[in-house]
Amino acid sequence: MATVILRPNESQEALLRRFRKKVAKSGILSTVRRKRWFVSKSELRRIQRKKAIRRLKRRQRKYAARHRE
Repeated sequence: MATVILRPNESQEALLRRFRKKVAKSGILSTVRRKRWFVSKSELRRIQRKKAIRRLKRRQRKYAARHRE
């Protein structure tokens, strides 16, 4: 759990900003979003394969764009 302690002369906005940054770095939100619904192993593999294909296509486009010049 991400915790922050109010520093002397610190505004509520600054405290909230520090808390949000800590939560983002710890990966709590991404874990919660991922575990919100049950995903079977086969579905997880399918999603990962889809992401890998997309990643490769993106890399190929970047590579082609760099070497066109």
